[in-house]
Amino acid sequence: MNTFGRFFKGALIAACALTALGAAAQQPRKLTYATFYGSSEFYEMSAKYFMDEVTKRTQGKVTFQPYYGGTLLKTAEMSTGLAKGAADVGAAVPAAFNPREFPLTGVVMPFISENPIAVTYAFKELMDTTPELQQEYQRNNQKLLWALASGENSLWTNKPIRTAADLKGSRIRAIIGVADGIKALGGTPISIPWVEALELVQRGGAEGVSGTPFNQAVITKVYDMAPYASNAGRMGVYTPVTWSINLDTWKSLDAATQKVMEEVAAEVPGKYFAAYEGEMNKAVEQARAATKMTYVPMDEAEVKRWQDVARPEVQKKWADMARRYYKEPQQLVDKFTALTRKYEAQHPYVTGFDRLSKK
Repeated sequence: MNTFGRFFKGALIAACALTALGAAAQQPRKLTYATFYGSSEFYEMSAKYFMDEVTKRTQGKVTFQPYYGGTLLKTAEMSTGLAKGAADVGAAVPAAFNPREFPLTGVVMPFISENPIAVTYAFKELMDTTPELQQEYQRNNQKLLWALASGENSLWTNKPIRTAADLKGSRIRAIIGVADGIKALGGTPISIPWVEALELVQRGGAEGVSGTPFNQAVITKVYDMAPYASNAGRMGVYTPVTWSINLDTWKSLDAATQKVMEEVAAEVPGKYFAAYEGEMNKAVEQARAATKMTYVPMDEAEVKRWQDVARPEVQKKWADMARRYYKEPQQLVDKFTALTRKYEAQHPYVTGFDRLSKK
Protein backbone atom coordinates (compact mmCIF):
# COMPACT_ATOMS: atom_id res chain seq x y z
CA MET A 1 0.00 0.00 0.00
CA ASN A 2 1.45 3.39 -0.93
CA THR A 3 1.90 6.26 1.50
CA PHE A 4 -1.36 7.94 0.51
CA GLY A 5 -3.26 4.67 0.99
CA ARG A 6 -1.80 4.17 4.43
CA PHE A 7 -2.63 7.78 5.36
CA PHE A 8 -6.19 7.41 4.09
CA LYS A 9 -6.66 4.14 5.97
CA GLY A 10 -5.30 5.69 9.18
CA ALA A 11 -7.52 8.72 8.81
CA LEU A 12 -10.54 6.50 8.22
CA ILE A 13 -9.79 4.43 11.34
CA ALA A 14 -9.36 7.62 13.41
CA ALA A 15 -12.62 9.04 12.07
CA CYS A 16 -14.47 5.84 12.90
CA ALA A 17 -13.02 5.89 16.43
CA LEU A 18 -14.14 9.49 16.93
CA THR A 19 -17.59 8.67 15.59
CA ALA A 20 -17.86 5.74 17.97
CA LEU A 21 -16.75 7.94 20.86
CA GLY A 22 -19.27 10.61 19.89
CA ALA A 23 -22.02 8.02 19.65
CA ALA A 24 -21.11 6.70 23.10
CA ALA A 25 -21.21 10.23 24.51
CA GLN A 26 -24.69 10.65 23.09
CA GLN A 27 -26.10 7.64 24.92
CA PRO A 28 -29.06 8.74 27.07
CA ARG A 29 -28.75 8.59 30.85
CA LYS A 30 -31.52 8.45 33.41
CA LEU A 31 -30.19 9.54 36.79
CA THR A 32 -31.99 8.82 40.06
CA TYR A 33 -32.72 11.76 42.35
CA ALA A 34 -33.47 11.12 46.03
CA THR A 35 -34.89 13.59 48.52
CA PHE A 36 -36.62 13.44 51.87
CA TYR A 37 -38.72 16.48 50.95
CA GLY A 38 -42.18 16.09 49.46
CA SER A 39 -42.61 17.03 45.81
CA SER A 40 -44.56 20.18 46.70
CA GLU A 41 -42.16 21.51 49.35
CA PHE A 42 -40.54 24.82 48.52
CA TYR A 43 -36.94 23.54 48.68
CA GLU A 44 -37.76 21.19 45.82
CA MET A 45 -38.22 24.02 43.34
CA SER A 46 -34.41 24.24 43.19
CA ALA A 47 -34.01 20.57 42.22
CA LYS A 48 -36.88 20.73 39.75
CA TYR A 49 -35.25 23.69 38.03
CA PHE A 50 -31.94 21.85 37.89
CA MET A 51 -33.42 18.63 36.48
CA ASP A 52 -35.60 20.40 33.92
CA GLU A 53 -32.78 22.63 32.69
CA VAL A 54 -30.20 19.84 32.48
CA THR A 55 -32.61 17.71 30.46
CA LYS A 56 -33.40 20.65 28.20
CA ARG A 57 -29.80 21.77 27.67
CA THR A 58 -28.53 18.24 26.99
CA GLN A 59 -31.34 17.84 24.46
CA GLY A 60 -32.76 14.93 26.40
CA LYS A 61 -29.47 13.05 26.81
CA VAL A 62 -29.82 13.30 30.58
CA THR A 63 -33.14 12.74 32.32
CA PHE A 64 -34.03 12.14 35.95
CA GLN A 65 -36.16 9.76 37.98
CA PRO A 66 -37.07 11.56 41.22
CA TYR A 67 -37.96 9.81 44.46
CA TYR A 68 -39.66 12.16 46.90
CA GLY A 69 -40.50 11.95 50.58
CA GLY A 70 -37.71 9.54 51.53
CA THR A 71 -39.04 6.75 49.33
CA LEU A 72 -35.53 5.86 48.11
CA LEU A 73 -33.37 7.11 50.99
CA LYS A 74 -34.46 8.35 54.40
CA THR A 75 -33.18 11.63 55.81
CA ALA A 76 -30.39 10.14 57.93
CA GLU A 77 -29.38 7.73 55.14
CA MET A 78 -29.07 10.33 52.40
CA SER A 79 -25.37 11.22 52.50
CA THR A 80 -24.11 7.68 53.03
CA GLY A 81 -26.55 6.29 50.48
CA LEU A 82 -25.45 8.86 47.93
CA ALA A 83 -21.79 8.01 48.59
CA LYS A 84 -22.51 4.33 47.95
CA GLY A 85 -24.41 5.03 44.74
CA ALA A 86 -27.90 4.19 46.02
CA ALA A 87 -28.90 7.39 44.21
CA ASP A 88 -27.10 9.46 41.59
CA VAL A 89 -28.16 12.88 42.91
CA GLY A 90 -29.53 13.64 46.35
CA ALA A 91 -30.65 16.35 48.75
CA ALA A 92 -29.10 16.06 52.20
CA VAL A 93 -28.33 17.90 55.42
CA PRO A 94 -24.91 16.35 56.05
CA ALA A 95 -23.84 18.67 58.88
CA ALA A 96 -26.91 17.57 60.84
CA PHE A 97 -27.06 13.86 60.13
CA ASN A 98 -23.45 13.04 59.22
CA PRO A 99 -21.41 15.56 61.23
CA ARG A 100 -18.38 13.28 61.63
CA GLU A 101 -18.13 12.80 57.87
CA PHE A 102 -18.92 16.46 57.06
CA PRO A 103 -17.53 18.49 59.98
CA LEU A 104 -16.37 21.49 57.93
CA THR A 105 -19.80 21.89 56.33
CA GLY A 106 -20.94 22.49 59.91
CA VAL A 107 -19.19 25.88 59.87
CA VAL A 108 -22.66 27.20 59.06
CA MET A 109 -23.72 27.56 62.69
CA PRO A 110 -26.39 29.38 64.70
CA PHE A 111 -25.74 32.93 65.89
CA ILE A 112 -23.65 33.95 62.85
CA SER A 113 -26.34 35.35 60.53
CA GLU A 114 -30.11 35.50 60.07
CA ASN A 115 -29.73 36.06 56.33
CA PRO A 116 -30.05 32.81 54.31
CA ILE A 117 -29.22 34.55 51.03
CA ALA A 118 -25.92 35.88 52.37
CA VAL A 119 -25.06 32.56 54.01
CA THR A 120 -25.76 30.68 50.77
CA TYR A 121 -23.37 32.81 48.73
CA ALA A 122 -20.79 32.91 51.52
CA PHE A 123 -20.77 29.12 51.76
CA LYS A 124 -20.38 28.85 47.97
CA GLU A 125 -17.35 31.14 48.03
CA LEU A 126 -15.95 29.30 51.03
CA MET A 127 -16.29 26.03 49.12
CA ASP A 128 -14.60 27.47 46.03
CA THR A 129 -11.64 28.79 48.02
CA THR A 130 -11.13 26.10 50.67
CA PRO A 131 -9.49 22.85 49.48
CA GLU A 132 -10.21 21.14 52.81
CA LEU A 133 -13.93 21.73 52.34
CA GLN A 134 -13.80 20.40 48.78
CA GLN A 135 -11.97 17.31 50.02
CA GLU A 136 -14.75 16.69 52.53
CA TYR A 137 -17.10 15.82 49.67
CA GLN A 138 -14.47 13.94 47.71
CA ARG A 139 -13.76 11.72 50.73
CA ASN A 140 -17.45 10.90 50.79
CA ASN A 141 -17.52 10.10 47.05
CA GLN A 142 -19.59 13.14 46.17
CA LYS A 143 -19.38 16.35 44.19
CA LEU A 144 -21.36 19.23 45.64
CA LEU A 145 -23.61 20.77 42.99
CA TRP A 146 -25.20 23.54 45.07
CA ALA A 147 -26.19 24.31 48.64
CA LEU A 148 -28.93 26.51 50.08
CA ALA A 149 -28.83 27.91 53.58
CA SER A 150 -31.83 27.04 55.68
CA GLY A 151 -34.10 29.91 56.58
CA GLU A 152 -33.67 31.44 60.03
CA ASN A 153 -34.36 29.06 62.89
CA SER A 154 -37.53 29.20 64.97
CA LEU A 155 -38.49 27.84 68.39
CA TRP A 156 -42.03 26.55 69.03
CA THR A 157 -43.18 25.73 72.54
CA ASN A 158 -46.26 24.99 74.62
CA LYS A 159 -45.41 27.91 76.94
CA PRO A 160 -44.01 31.41 76.30
CA ILE A 161 -40.19 31.58 76.21
CA ARG A 162 -39.05 35.15 76.87
CA THR A 163 -35.80 34.50 78.73
CA ALA A 164 -33.25 31.75 79.22
CA ALA A 165 -34.82 31.18 82.63
CA ASP A 166 -38.07 30.24 80.87
CA LEU A 167 -36.13 27.71 78.79
CA LYS A 168 -34.37 26.08 81.74
CA GLY A 169 -35.22 22.38 82.02
CA SER A 170 -37.53 22.42 78.99
CA ARG A 171 -37.25 19.42 76.69
CA ILE A 172 -36.82 20.74 73.17
CA ARG A 173 -36.38 18.70 70.01
CA ALA A 174 -33.24 20.09 68.38
CA ILE A 175 -30.28 19.10 66.19
CA ILE A 176 -26.61 20.07 65.74
CA GLY A 177 -25.75 23.65 66.75
CA VAL A 178 -29.35 24.39 67.71
CA ALA A 179 -29.20 21.60 70.28
CA ASP A 180 -25.82 22.81 71.57
CA GLY A 181 -27.20 26.33 71.97
CA ILE A 182 -30.31 25.18 73.81
CA LYS A 183 -28.22 23.03 76.15
CA ALA A 184 -25.88 25.94 76.91
CA LEU A 185 -28.92 28.05 77.83
CA GLY A 186 -30.28 25.47 80.28
CA GLY A 187 -32.73 23.62 78.07
CA THR A 188 -32.71 19.87 77.48
CA PRO A 189 -32.34 19.02 73.77
CA ILE A 190 -33.81 15.73 72.62
CA SER A 191 -32.84 14.12 69.34
CA ILE A 192 -35.90 12.52 67.78
CA PRO A 193 -37.53 12.83 64.35
CA TRP A 194 -39.52 16.01 63.75
CA VAL A 195 -42.94 14.37 63.41
CA GLU A 196 -42.42 12.31 66.56
CA ALA A 197 -41.41 15.46 68.42
CA LEU A 198 -44.61 17.27 67.49
CA GLU A 199 -46.66 14.31 68.69
CA LEU A 200 -44.63 14.25 71.92
CA VAL A 201 -45.31 17.94 72.53
CA GLN A 202 -49.00 17.38 71.91
CA ARG A 203 -49.01 14.60 74.52
CA GLY A 204 -47.09 16.73 77.03
CA GLY A 205 -43.92 14.66 76.81
CA ALA A 206 -41.84 17.62 75.59
CA GLU A 207 -42.12 21.38 75.81
CA GLY A 208 -41.17 22.34 72.28
CA VAL A 209 -39.40 21.90 68.96
CA SER A 210 -36.67 23.78 67.16
CA GLY A 211 -34.37 23.26 64.20
CA THR A 212 -36.76 24.26 61.42
CA PRO A 213 -36.87 27.46 59.35
CA PHE A 214 -39.58 30.02 60.06
CA ASN A 215 -41.34 29.62 56.71
CA GLN A 216 -41.39 25.82 56.82
CA ALA A 217 -42.67 25.78 60.39
CA VAL A 218 -45.52 28.17 59.59
CA ILE A 219 -46.53 26.52 56.31
CA THR A 220 -46.70 23.11 58.04
CA LYS A 221 -48.75 24.63 60.92
CA VAL A 222 -46.42 23.68 63.75
CA TYR A 223 -48.42 26.13 65.88
CA ASP A 224 -51.30 23.64 66.02
CA MET A 225 -49.16 21.57 68.42
CA ALA A 226 -46.79 24.21 69.85
CA PRO A 227 -48.49 27.63 69.67
CA TYR A 228 -45.81 29.93 71.14
CA ALA A 229 -43.21 31.07 68.59
CA SER A 230 -39.80 32.64 69.25
CA ASN A 231 -36.69 33.57 67.26
CA ALA A 232 -34.61 31.77 69.94
CA GLY A 233 -32.26 34.67 70.56
CA ARG A 234 -32.01 35.40 66.85
CA MET A 235 -30.36 32.03 66.35
CA GLY A 236 -30.57 32.54 62.60
CA VAL A 237 -29.34 30.18 59.89
CA TYR A 238 -28.19 26.89 61.40
CA THR A 239 -27.19 24.62 58.48
CA PRO A 240 -26.96 24.32 54.71
CA VAL A 241 -29.06 21.89 52.72
CA THR A 242 -26.87 20.34 50.01
CA TRP A 243 -27.52 18.80 46.61
CA SER A 244 -24.70 16.52 45.51
CA ILE A 245 -23.98 13.99 42.79
CA ASN A 246 -22.27 10.65 43.36
CA LEU A 247 -18.65 11.13 42.31
CA ASP A 248 -18.55 7.94 40.22
CA THR A 249 -21.68 9.06 38.39
CA TRP A 250 -20.12 12.47 37.83
CA LYS A 251 -16.93 10.98 36.37
CA SER A 252 -18.97 8.78 34.03
CA LEU A 253 -20.58 11.81 32.36
CA ASP A 254 -19.00 13.40 29.31
CA ALA A 255 -17.35 16.81 29.64
CA ALA A 256 -20.15 18.62 27.83
CA THR A 257 -22.76 17.25 30.23
CA GLN A 258 -20.62 18.11 33.25
CA LYS A 259 -20.32 21.68 31.95
CA VAL A 260 -24.09 21.95 31.56
CA MET A 261 -24.65 20.66 35.09
CA GLU A 262 -22.18 23.12 36.58
CA GLU A 263 -23.75 26.02 34.70
CA VAL A 264 -27.27 25.12 35.81
CA ALA A 265 -26.19 24.46 39.40
CA ALA A 266 -24.63 27.95 39.52
CA GLU A 267 -28.00 29.43 38.50
CA VAL A 268 -30.03 27.59 41.14
CA PRO A 269 -29.52 29.91 44.16
CA GLY A 270 -30.59 32.97 42.15
CA LYS A 271 -33.72 31.23 40.91
CA TYR A 272 -34.53 29.91 44.38
CA PHE A 273 -34.17 33.22 46.20
CA ALA A 274 -36.08 35.09 43.50
CA ALA A 275 -39.08 33.01 44.58
CA TYR A 276 -38.17 32.90 48.30
CA GLU A 277 -39.49 36.40 48.97
CA GLY A 278 -42.96 35.33 47.88
CA GLU A 279 -42.75 32.20 50.03
CA MET A 280 -41.79 34.27 53.08
CA ASN A 281 -44.64 36.74 52.52
CA LYS A 282 -47.04 33.81 52.21
CA ALA A 283 -45.80 32.38 55.51
CA VAL A 284 -46.10 35.75 57.26
CA GLU A 285 -49.68 36.24 56.08
CA GLN A 286 -50.55 32.73 57.23
CA ALA A 287 -48.97 33.42 60.64
CA ARG A 288 -50.97 36.64 61.01
CA ALA A 289 -54.17 34.79 60.28
CA ALA A 290 -53.39 31.85 62.59
CA THR A 291 -55.53 32.27 65.72
CA LYS A 292 -53.66 29.45 67.51
CA MET A 293 -50.23 31.07 67.06
CA THR A 294 -48.72 33.59 69.47
CA TYR A 295 -45.42 35.27 68.62
CA VAL A 296 -43.34 35.94 71.74
CA PRO A 297 -40.89 38.78 70.97
CA MET A 298 -37.58 38.80 72.78
CA ASP A 299 -36.01 42.12 73.73
CA GLU A 300 -32.57 42.83 72.32
CA ALA A 301 -30.86 42.74 75.72
CA GLU A 302 -32.10 39.16 76.20
CA VAL A 303 -31.08 38.31 72.63
CA LYS A 304 -27.55 39.46 73.47
CA ARG A 305 -27.53 37.32 76.64
CA TRP A 306 -28.55 34.24 74.63
CA GLN A 307 -25.86 34.88 72.06
CA ASP A 308 -23.14 35.65 74.61
CA VAL A 309 -23.85 32.39 76.44
CA ALA A 310 -24.62 30.05 73.55
CA ARG A 311 -22.37 31.14 70.66
CA PRO A 312 -19.04 30.22 72.32
CA GLU A 313 -20.36 26.80 73.32
CA VAL A 314 -21.75 26.08 69.85
CA GLN A 315 -18.50 27.07 68.16
CA LYS A 316 -16.32 25.20 70.66
CA LYS A 317 -18.16 21.94 70.13
CA TRP A 318 -17.93 22.36 66.36
CA ALA A 319 -14.22 23.21 66.51
CA ASP A 320 -13.46 20.08 68.53
CA MET A 321 -14.90 18.00 65.70
CA ALA A 322 -13.52 20.08 62.82
CA ARG A 323 -9.92 20.21 64.09
CA ARG A 324 -9.20 16.78 62.64
CA TYR A 325 -9.52 18.22 59.12
CA TYR A 326 -8.72 21.91 59.64
CA LYS A 327 -5.79 22.80 61.88
CA GLU A 328 -7.17 26.15 63.12
CA PRO A 329 -10.99 25.91 63.00
CA GLN A 330 -11.46 29.46 64.28
CA GLN A 331 -9.75 30.74 61.15
CA LEU A 332 -12.40 28.98 59.05
CA VAL A 333 -15.18 30.49 61.18
CA ASP A 334 -13.63 33.94 60.79
CA LYS A 335 -13.30 33.50 57.03
CA PHE A 336 -16.89 32.32 56.69
CA THR A 337 -18.18 35.12 58.92
CA ALA A 338 -16.32 37.77 56.89
CA LEU A 339 -17.76 36.36 53.66
CA THR A 340 -21.23 36.36 55.20
CA ARG A 341 -20.93 40.02 56.19
CA LYS A 342 -19.86 40.85 52.64
CA TYR A 343 -22.94 39.21 51.16
CA GLU A 344 -25.25 40.63 53.85
CA ALA A 345 -24.35 44.07 52.56
CA GLN A 346 -25.23 42.98 49.01
CA HIS A 347 -28.46 41.12 49.89
CA PRO A 348 -30.47 42.85 52.65
CA TYR A 349 -32.98 40.54 54.33
CA VAL A 350 -35.78 40.86 56.87
CA THR A 351 -36.57 37.79 58.96
CA GLY A 352 -40.00 36.23 59.09
CA PHE A 353 -40.58 37.24 62.72
CA ASP A 354 -39.49 40.82 62.00
CA ARG A 355 -41.91 40.94 59.06
CA LEU A 356 -44.61 39.57 61.33
CA SER A 357 -43.96 42.32 63.88
CA LYS A 358 -44.52 45.04 61.27
CA LYS A 359 -48.25 45.51 60.98
